Amino acid sequence: MTSLPKVTELARVRLEDYRPIVGDDLIDDIRRLARPLAGMTIQHINSAAVGGGVAEILKRLVPLMEDVGLKAEWDVMEGTPAFFHVTKTFHNAFHGQPVTVTEAMLSTYVEVSRRNYPLVRKADFVIIHDQQPLGLTGIKEDRVGKWVWYCHVDPIYVDRKVWDFLRPFAEKCHASIYHIPQYAKGIKNKEYILSPAIDPLSDKNREVTEKEKEEVVRRLGLDLEKPIVLQVSRFDRLKDPVGVIKAFRLVRRYLPCQLVLAGGGASDDPEGQQVLAEVREAADDDPDILIYDLPPTSDLEINVLQRLATVVVQKSIREGFGLTVTEAMWKGKPLVATAVGGIRYQVEHEKTGLLSHTIEGTAWNILRFLQDRELAQAVGQRAREQVRRRFLLPVYLRDWLILLNLLKDKH
Repeated sequence: MTSLPKVTELARVRLEDYRPIVGDDLIDDIRRLARPLAGMTIQHINSAAVGGGVAEILKRLVPLMEDVGLKAEWDVMEGTPAFFHVTKTFHNAFHGQPVTVTEAMLSTYVEVSRRNYPLVRKADFVIIHDQQPLGLTGIKEDRVGKWVWYCHVDPIYVDRKVWDFLRPFAEKCHASIYHIPQYAKGIKNKEYILSPAIDPLSDKNREVTEKEKEEVVRRLGLDLEKPIVLQVSRFDRLKDPVGVIKAFRLVRRYLPCQLVLAGGGASDDPEGQQVLAEVREAADDDPDILIYDLPPTSDLEINVLQRLATVVVQKSIREGFGLTVTEAMWKGKPLVATAVGGIRYQVEHEKTGLLSHTIEGTAWNILRFLQDRELAQAVGQRAREQVRRRFLLPVYLRDWLILLNLLKDKH
């Protein structure tokens, strides 16, 4: 069986470091909520050590949980190429894409899940992130802790056959978590809403120096003379990078500008390189379209690109939450995004961003920001404040602690 990279190094974060950003009241609330949980064990399990929002969150959430007194661990399940083909098919099915699922594929999922049973420890809380490790609930009866399934994707349009297969695994958990209320599936356990967050102190979101900006500009070969329209995302059809190219070409008819598409892949996504090839073909060697296939360690590059962007775009077809949206808002950027999934939960049209549904609408909103800098600045300022109040890592930790206290007291 082909192994994924193991989690070897977590971020070094301390709760007190966030006090100047979020204030005394929140930090004190977190300390109070953590006391009844002191010494309890919580095991997070997902399918990728690098790439994707879940891995990025866990790298910083787990040490923060440890800092407030929990015994927190993060483990990555192992899979085969065939297994990740199956789970990518499940992922597409959750987002409403037509898929073909065979009995052999379902057998592969169950078999690889069984091989990963030894990964599960006897923890007070076992958190299963997304559908890849959900098959591990097959051994739940042998464990005494509380199990939670955390669904990070938009499940509204999930294919019926896929959901009928996965639902019994989810029903074995004591609780399910979703990013927004509309995602709740009504399964036979307690359901909670817990929106994800970004870390304002990470390399991807911290303030950067002028020297760091200059070095990134030089390495990437950026032209700062033209306005930059930016989309940061994995190369995934659900992020619609080809649609972004079409919208950009409409914009460029009226204003000179350049498009930057920056992203990479996740270790559990076998389609990334194919989508990247499609994007490059659509760009057709256009000198105003820059495509960066970045490794998962490119946090500083992403940070600088977002700060240098004139307008940030997120033209997703489906979106569980959209942390790249959160990142751009935190940096005070004018944001143009499609009104889908968790994006609608973050962006209020005309106040913290501009929403659209089509290629033409996306182009129109980009043009509005490029031509009206006062609007762009006002929207960006309101967006940053909203993220500070709702979508930063300490807020996320507080909400986790509330949930764990509730689960601890449930029988």
